[in-house]
Amino acid sequence: MERHVDQELKELNKDILKMGALAEEAIYKSVEALKNRDKEMARSVIDNDANIDKLELAVDEKCIDLIARYQPMAKDLRFITTGMKINSELERIADIAVDIAQRTLEIADKPLLKPLVDIPKLTAVAQNMVKMSIDAFVKGDIALAKKVLSSDSEADQLRNAIQKELVEDYMVKDGATAPRAVQLLLIARFLERICDHTTNIAEDVIYMVQAEVVRHHPERLKNGQ
Repeated sequence: MERHVDQELKELNKDILKMGALAEEAIYKSVEALKNRDKEMARSVIDNDANIDKLELAVDEKCIDLIARYQPMAKDLRFITTGMKINSELERIADIAVDIAQRTLEIADKPLLKPLVDIPKLTAVAQNMVKMSIDAFVKGDIALAKKVLSSDSEADQLRNAIQKELVEDYMVKDGATAPRAVQLLLIARFLERICDHTTNIAEDVIYMVQAEVVRHHPERLKNGQ
């Protein structure tokens, strides 16, 4: 017989999925706006952030209410508290998409400094890590959570490659390119930060499923624990 709380936990799952979808959409639109120098799309990312903020607050209130009414223990408590943490991480990811949109507005009226190659690649990695981390949460899938963690090195490598090219091939050779190059450097850094937030989600999923803290303890992952 299904407990009443089980239905409410399923609803919480749906809310987290919605937050994840909104965060993914914000990432996609912010970089599409950059690629196409589309100021209207960039502004839509900024304007929609208020809706994401409202959903974050609603999810937090739902989690607090569940704890207060049911006083859950063990697995249920870890699920709810992890949901609160992930909710916060997703809101921060959406905020970073706003940062990207704002940087896009700064350079939208100027020609692109160079064809965008690695930034779209880094965006795809970030979007995939967000999706995988949310799927790992919903399914309680530790293997998928660990895949998110292993993807972070690819994000770091792409960010480093973008930084190296912009600094060495543009800013050093022609100081006039600096204003546009700096905006692209910031965008690359923002995308890498999104990936960092997804690793936080993945680490929280591992804790939720097996009550094992792996944050700050990478050796536990290496040992397969």
